[in-house]
Amino acid sequence: MPSDQQARAQASAITPGGGEPDAGPAPADRVLALFGGHRLSPGQRRIAQYITDHLTEAAFLSITDLADRVGVSQPSVTRFAASVGFSGYPALREALQPIALSAIAGMPDARAEIRRNELQAAVDAEIDNLENLRRLLADTDRMLDLGRELARSVPLTVLGLRISASLAEYFSYAARRIHPDVRTVTRGGSVAYDALLQSREAGGAWVLAFAMPRHANETLAAMRAARTAGLKVALITDLPLGPLADEADEVLVTATGSRLVFDSYAAPGVLSAALLQAMADADPQRTQTRLESYEHAAEQHDFFLDD
Repeated sequence: MPSDQQARAQASAITPGGGEPDAGPAPADRVLALFGGHRLSPGQRRIAQYITDHLTEAAFLSITDLADRVGVSQPSVTRFAASVGFSGYPALREALQPIALSAIAGMPDARAEIRRNELQAAVDAEIDNLENLRRLLADTDRMLDLGRELARSVPLTVLGLRISASLAEYFSYAARRIHPDVRTVTRGGSVAYDALLQSREAGGAWVLAFAMPRHANETLAAMRAARTAGLKVALITDLPLGPLADEADEVLVTATGSRLVFDSYAAPGVLSAALLQAMADADPQRTQTRLESYEHAAEQHDFFLDD
């Protein structure tokens, strides 16, 4: 049986001109997009998981029936609907029902009726991811608060293993221009444990972790090691639910592009840049001083071609 990535390689093979009509995001992905980017309590996560796992049934349940199925109170369901941005449970159910019907009938989204080639479809999916991220960033206070916490953590450790190492390296490279001590961890096991312990002993308070699919067990182990050492964990991931989110003190959720053989990271990249901005805003004087020092060094040593 081919792996998921092998199947994606076959499905996304580039063909000249137009392709078959694209089916759009899977119903489960569309449901997760509704819930992503919101801080949920453990009980609310159970509600989200039940709806995702039983979409075609849950979308038509009354509030009483849904509460009974999940094992929570009716007010808990109402609070959950409000937490994910709806005026109440009826509004949430109204948003879920077309998704459930498309899953039942196998019908694509209206937008997918437009014939697109595979590369255009991948870009369209990323545009959807960025639209969801835009809604997440409406809560500027949350971003500013987290940016302030990361800016105050000296040293600041940035964790990204396997495929997530590229995002961790990007964030660390930029953060070093505005933060005095940024430490990057891109190897797991005892190497990660030692680095995390040293960061805590040096006075660090936070770890920023990136966890993108496929999610590595060693990322979870490193996050647990960080918490054991006394560090808080901020997580950027595509999963609003599950063991990785459970181990984090702050979770920022944004989707990856998954229509091609390898994932793309437009939304996580923009989210990273937004968090860097929040760190810069947390201490404008330090930011200005460090950027001026960097630019002076760049001019002195001719770092760049375009100066």
